[in-house]
Amino acid sequence: MKPILPFALGALLVAAPALAGDEVDHYHAEPSETLEQAIANFSEYNAKVAEVLEREDLTRADMEEIHQYTYTIEEALAKINETTDALAVTLEEVHLSSESDNPAKLRGVAEVYLETAQKVVP
Repeated sequence: MKPILPFALGALLVAAPALAGDEVDHYHAEPSETLEQAIANFSEYNAKVAEVLEREDLTRADMEEIHQYTYTIEEALAKINETTDALAVTLEEVHLSSESDNPAKLRGVAEVYLETAQKVVP
């Protein structure tokens, strides 16, 4: 039984990091709390990725730099998606209101729609 003990301890030491859970350090993402912030971050950090990709040979450091940028891009894209999903619902309200005989309702919902839509594409 004693010969198994060192093997079992060795296996436990090898498996310990996996058993501890996700202990990977992640990079800080710039916040995208508003649609305007999200669009600005999306544009800025995509430009940074493009700048790195223009380099002749991509080093491991270059790849890590892009990896770091993706944290902000992912957060920005999540906010943009959240907003455009809600925008699709509002557009459907505009669509349905345009079929009704209620200009005041159409005007109100269309103004809400355009307020957000024009932030996405001016």
